[in-house]
Amino acid sequence: MAAPRLRWRCGRAAGPWGGLRRVHQQAQRAGGTKGLLAAQCERGLFQEVFPAQSAEEQLPGLLAPGRPPLTAYCGFDPTADSLHVGHLLAVMALLHFQRAGHNVIAVVGGATARLGDPSGRAKAREPLAAERVRAHARGLRAGLRRLFDNHRQLFWAGGGPLGQAALLDNAGWLGRQPLLDFACGAGGRLRMGTLLSRQGCQARLRSAEGMSLAEFLYPALQAYDFLHLHRHHGCRVQLGGADQMGNIMSGYELVTRVTGEHVFGITVPLITSTTGDKLGKTAGNAVWLNRDKTSPFELYQFFVRQQDNIVERYLKLFTFLPLEEIDHIMEMHAKEPEKWGPQKRLAAEVTKLVHGREGLESAKRCTKALYYSSVEALEAMSDQELQELFRQVPFAELMLEPGMNVLDLCRKANAIPNGPSGYQKITDGGVSINGIRETNPETVLVVGQHILKNGVSLLRIGKKNYYVIKWLQL
Repeated sequence: MAAPRLRWRCGRAAGPWGGLRRVHQQAQRAGGTKGLLAAQCERGLFQEVFPAQSAEEQLPGLLAPGRPPLTAYCGFDPTADSLHVGHLLAVMALLHFQRAGHNVIAVVGGATARLGDPSGRAKAREPLAAERVRAHARGLRAGLRRLFDNHRQLFWAGGGPLGQAALLDNAGWLGRQPLLDFACGAGGRLRMGTLLSRQGCQARLRSAEGMSLAEFLYPALQAYDFLHLHRHHGCRVQLGGADQMGNIMSGYELVTRVTGEHVFGITVPLITSTTGDKLGKTAGNAVWLNRDKTSPFELYQFFVRQQDNIVERYLKLFTFLPLEEIDHIMEMHAKEPEKWGPQKRLAAEVTKLVHGREGLESAKRCTKALYYSSVEALEAMSDQELQELFRQVPFAELMLEPGMNVLDLCRKANAIPNGPSGYQKITDGGVSINGIRETNPETVLVVGQHILKNGVSLLRIGKKNYYVIKWLQL
């Protein structure tokens, strides 16, 4: 039943798109508008579509403007209590479906996370306790809800109806599915040869550790998700990362064998580090989307630091900016590369989507305070922002005593050693308070200069050693 994959190369200069290009050209000749598939392949967001023949013949038309809405879903296993940047492209795919008027479902894998997805893994995941998975699932639902809300409030200006969005947990149906019913029903429609033939499965079976039955069942359970969503929500499209194509194929086979109806899978690219590693928790390089794990400032700086050779692609993938506007941004960047215009626009768009308008303003305040020594920005920062900005920095609370001077402050904060060497550190110009260098150890602290209006002092020793002082009872 399995059909060969159709790989549609992304990007304007990356080669032909097979049937998609022909459908797009026919629509243009007929005066039609660019469909969702053509638009997102042009941006590079949609990487592969499955199965080949029916996808080429049917899917572009089903997703064309003016057609009845389809329903698409994407699953997110709660192996942690937060999404990360590696998940963001899958969310962007859901949002683009929603913007085109289609309905979307984000499924939190409260059941499948108990097994662990073996895709791309050399050994089994550590098993997660049920209560821990439930706690993680609550965190993922909150994060997904925030992304959908921020998109609707900040990025949707109209231009047609926005599709409906739903949040579901597959524990709601898999948790109630009796084992024998599952084995005799869905299990009887899935072919062992297909499951065993996958490269990842073959590699694990040949390894010393082998592959557990729980891991082997993972694609079957994810396939059942697709069948359940098709039956109860009319879902016809599954979205996932490029490493999920095998699981998507299982879902396609199960739905078509049971119902005889055409369904489809679409993958999005994997985001990798400069060393080629997939961004995520397992690789230890995750950039989280929850504020308590990665602050708005840290998220903003992650995207600001992207190199010129990747920033245009990221603008297409991670933002809703029209391609014509991205072209203009890159043209301006070629003339004024020192301004880092594309990187700043990318960072602003992503931070606003993830953390809202207030989160973006927070990131900008922190940037001005840390990199531009802005006293105004430092004074406007909340205690939460200070702790986020200086997450690994000593944070001390002190009482202001009469006649307290620069030397007293440095010693009470344990920022300089006692004795002559600490005194010398100040006179040599190695100490600054709120961005102002202090060379006289005997200078008495002044409220409004050394102590800002928000009761904070930012003490810096040398170039990189910061201390945040919170003053009590001013």
